[in-house]
Formats: sequence, structure tokens, C-alpha cells
Amino acid sequence: MKIKIKRESKFQQYEVDLENATLLEVLNHIKTTQDASLTFASGCRSSVCGSCAMRVNGREVLACSYKLQDGDEITPLKNLPIIKDLVVNMDKAYSFNKLSKAWLNPTEEKVAISQNDEKLNEIQSDCILCGSCYSACPVYTLNPDFKGPFSLTRVFKYISDKRETDEKEKIDAIQTNGIWDCTLCNECTMVCPQDISSKADIEKLRMKSSIYGYIDPNFASFGGGLSF
Repeated sequence: MKIKIKRESKFQQYEVDLENATLLEVLNHIKTTQDASLTFASGCRSSVCGSCAMRVNGREVLACSYKLQDGDEITPLKNLPIIKDLVVNMDKAYSFNKLSKAWLNPTEEKVAISQNDEKLNEIQSDCILCGSCYSACPVYTLNPDFKGPFSLTRVFKYISDKRETDEKEKIDAIQTNGIWDCTLCNECTMVCPQDISSKADIEKLRMKSSIYGYIDPNFASFGGGLSF
């Protein structure tokens, strides 16, 4: 089986004799038997930590779960600075969590959480911070300051938590370079290993924003709609 791995600005081809192997197993095999300089990240090997996210044939995958095929082309995640080979710097992606105020401002009072309450953001809580949605998002090509699916889905997680005390603070924070910049293309959802729909979360955040008086600025620029 022959595969190509992008290293710096060009692809390097490797040949391995492994059947039904995951991409991570093949990368480890190459590193230990052919090329010790090959650099990639991994952790749990169980699709839990998200550290082995990369792209195969232009699509984001977790190396520990993807079964490699002959002729596959392996590249690092997009929209992020490359440290070396398949390792990227996630600092910028994580920084949008701070700008989006994607954390919980809990009440000092004890709040009882029911099973139904937990289900409101159960799926969003499964995020493993792999960055696949950040890589797949096409908006960054035009707007590198877009807060993106990575952070916006976390904002929805916290404003749907009944313990949150400052919902408006978060809604205010995601208006600029946030929910209205999303094209709702659904690319983020398609590559999420946890089946989280950031598109759906952003749509819910738009509806919540309307409650606080916000409207799509693109719509507002046309006079706010038709008048009779």
C-alpha cells in the first residue's frame, strides 16, 4: 500500500505492508521502521482526546479510527499554523473561546439539574476539541477573525445551561465575527467525530439573539425587509 504525506510544501510517498490498519497505526509503523523524523500527534488512540485529527484526501478524520486505503493523501488540519508535518498549533482556535465568552457564569445558589436539563446540551458536551470543524470551515478563507463552529457550539452549550447567570453577555459577544458570518454550509457537522451539529447550534443562537433585539446585519443593510 502506497500513501502520500504532506511535509512542508510537498508530498512524500511511503510504502507499507499493513492490512486493515488505522492511519495512526500506519504513521507509527512508518516512524518506527522507515522515517523517525515524521511528526504527528496522538494520545488516547480511542477517539476520545481528539489530538490525532488530520485530513485524508481533503476531509478531516481522526487518525486512530480512520482505516487507511491505498493512494490516500494525508495532510494537516487547515486554517491553523503548522508546527511540523501533521502537527498544528491550536492556540488560535482556542483563543476564540475566550473572545466568545464560552464558559459558565454559575449562580451562587444551588441549582438542581434534572436529566431533561442535561439533555439540552448533552451532545455539545461531547466535544473532544479536535479542531476538525475549525479546519473544515470555509469562512476562514475570507474572515480569519470568525469565531467559528468550534467556539459557537460551546456558547450554545453554556447559554442552554440553567446555571448560567449572564446569557446576554455571551449573546453580545458573538454578534461581531460570529453567528451572522456563518454561511450554514454544514461542513463542520459533516466532519465532527461526535456528530455535533454546530450549524444547528448557530441557528439556535441566531434565534436567541433575536430575542435580545439583534438581527442579521446583512438583512438590516437592505432596510430591514419590505414595507407596505
